Amino acid sequence: MPFLEIMHAYFRGERIESLYFIVPVGVAMVAFAALTLRAERGGFAWGLAVPLIVFGLFAIGVGAAVGLRTAGQVAGIEAGFHGDAGAMLAEELPRMQKVNENWPIYIGMWTTLVLVGMGLRFGLKADWAHGVGPALILIGAVGFLIDGFAERRARPYTEALENLAADEQVEVPAE
Repeated sequence: MPFLEIMHAYFRGERIESLYFIVPVGVAMVAFAALTLRAERGGFAWGLAVPLIVFGLFAIGVGAAVGLRTAGQVAGIEAGFHGDAGAMLAEELPRMQKVNENWPIYIGMWTTLVLVGMGLRFGLKADWAHGVGPALILIGAVGFLIDGFAERRARPYTEALENLAADEQVEVPAE
């Protein structure tokens, strides 16, 4: 598949995931937290609501920012590809290599949230822990989904950048 098709598939997926999954999930988390606080009182409600509000607002902000910046990124990469492919590769390939280096960190972070959530839910008797625990498990599970899709898109795109660099005989500076 030609480079531009792979690049467009990558960024199309990023935009769709950001605007049609991450943002709505963030809104749903904030809404669920609000409903919980309306229906319940005490430690359980606050334990559940606070992490969902924090992560939900974060998801809304990040999802919107990523989704809205995508068109500009695509235009810049396309212009670089048609103008100075070497300069485009010198910028984009190290960025994507860094993205791929971070997947194990994200997997570790989501795993930690799920394990801490399970520990709080099943290891403590406090109402707040019975609220925080499931919230952390949900946040970790959503994180696994988001990054699972993102990693599946990032690897072929990075490979296409590497192939283009080899075809163009462009040396990309090491970080």
